[in-house]
Amino acid sequence: MPATAPRTARRTQRQRREETRQRLLDATVECLVEYGFAGTTTQRVQERAGISRGALLHHYASKADLLAAATHHVAEARLAALRAHLEPAETDDRGRGLALLRGAMSGPHFLAGLELWLAARTDPLLRGALLPAEREVGAAQREVLAQVFGPDVTARADFPLLCESLLVLHRGLALTSVLRDEPGFDEELLRLWVERFLGAPEAGP
Repeated sequence: MPATAPRTARRTQRQRREETRQRLLDATVECLVEYGFAGTTTQRVQERAGISRGALLHHYASKADLLAAATHHVAEARLAALRAHLEPAETDDRGRGLALLRGAMSGPHFLAGLELWLAARTDPLLRGALLPAEREVGAAQREVLAQVFGPDVTARADFPLLCESLLVLHRGLALTSVLRDEPGFDEELLRLWVERFLGAPEAGP
């Protein structure tokens, strides 16, 4: 008697729901990057995800619900990238550590986050969904910077301000990059930040 091929385990209904949800959220991120916030419609997300209208509405009854979920999806992806950088491997190298942070503050999830932040300025519901997710991401970013800079810098009274200024600088570079065509500008500006804020002695009271 010929051998019977092993059966492939069937996905549970819960697994299928989660896969559909992930496809929708990934498609939302792709649309935010490609079309911007204004151009991200539920129709485009549905088509990009390859699902029916009914399936979309089953998970997210409105665009507001979908985008609120996308804020957490984006934050979770960015947190995963940041926490990967917290592994002990070679983070004592400040230059490499800053490069790792810059990598985490770029790419599709970071760009999608920028689109959501800009839209949240005039959308109270989106802002309400975005704030707690961003606080968690911000805490992880500061944790990365503490490990990158080491205990001497972390002990400085102005360390929280140093962290925030570097994160704001990264966001500004991302926003203005569409208007610039200057190779090496970002690296030069970040090098200047390191010299001014980490190379100079801390100001007295």
